[in-house]
Amino acid sequence: MDRRFLTVLGVSLLFALVISSVFYQMTARAGGSKKVEPTDLKDIVIAARPLSVGATVKPADIKLGKTPTAAFPKNAFSKAEEVIDRPVISNVLMDEPILDGRLAARGSGLGLAPIIPVGMRAVTVRVNDVSGISGFVLPGMRVDVLVTGRPPNMDGSMTATCLQNILVLSAGTAIQGDSRGQAIQAATVTLLATPEQSETLTLANTEGRIQLVLRNGSDQTIEKTPGREVSELYGTGHLNRKKPTDTPAPRPRTRVVNVVSTAPPPPPPPPDQIIVIRGTQKSVETVGASRPDGGK
Repeated sequence: MDRRFLTVLGVSLLFALVISSVFYQMTARAGGSKKVEPTDLKDIVIAARPLSVGATVKPADIKLGKTPTAAFPKNAFSKAEEVIDRPVISNVLMDEPILDGRLAARGSGLGLAPIIPVGMRAVTVRVNDVSGISGFVLPGMRVDVLVTGRPPNMDGSMTATCLQNILVLSAGTAIQGDSRGQAIQAATVTLLATPEQSETLTLANTEGRIQLVLRNGSDQTIEKTPGREVSELYGTGHLNRKKPTDTPAPRPRTRVVNVVSTAPPPPPPPPDQIIVIRGTQKSVETVGASRPDGGK
C-alpha cells in the first residue's frame, strides 16, 4: 500500500480524534452548567387527592413537593399551614398545585357560603319534577324563571318571565354536577341572584307557581316578553283584562229650569174720531177724549 496514502489517513484520523475530544468537553461543560443545584429548589403545596367544591382543606388532603424556584407558580403556596382549613371554591385535581384563587378565605363559611360572590345572594326555591325540568338542572347551569299566577284586575291567570340568565348554585344539597353527567333529583334548587332579583324570586315563589327554563350557558341575551294570558290560549286575546281606565266616565247631569215667558200687553184700540167741516175749516174731534177746557 502506498505509504503516502497511509500517512494522510493517519493524520486525518488524528485530527478527527482531536476535534471529537474538543466537542465532547464543550458538551460536558454545557450539560454540567444546567444541572439544578439543591439550593435552587423550593417547596410547593400540592393536592394529595382530588378536592371538590365546598370541601375544607385538611392536612391529609395536601402534601409538599419540590419545584425549581424559577418555575414556582404565581399565587401558589410553600407552607401547608397557609391552606389548611380554607374552603375550596374550585375543583383541584390530584397532584395539582393549590393556588390562592381556588380557595376562599379562612373563616368565610362552609359548604355553599364561600362560593357566593360579594354583593350577591343565594336563594333557594322549591321545585318538583316538572318545574325542575325533571332533574336536569345541575349546578353551574343557567336558567330563566317563569311565574304563573293571577295578577290584580284580571279575570284569568297569566305566565310571565320574571328573571333571566340566572346561575344555578346547587341542586338540593349537591353544589357540583354528577361526575357522570347524570341528572340530580332534588326538591330544591339554589340560584345566585342580586338582592333585587332575590326579592322578585321570593315573591314569585310565594304568590305564584314558578317554572325553571333551561338555557344555553353561552347565551347571554335578555329577551323582552309580554307574557301570556289564559284567554290567548283560546284565541280571545286580552278581552278579560280589566284596567282602571276601562271604567266609563260618568255622564253629566242635565238640570231642567222652567222658564215662564211674559208677552207684552196688546195695544189699546184706536179712539173714535169725528171730522167736522165748518166752511173752509176742517177739524177732527175724538169721541170720549177730554177737552182742553175740561168738558166732555
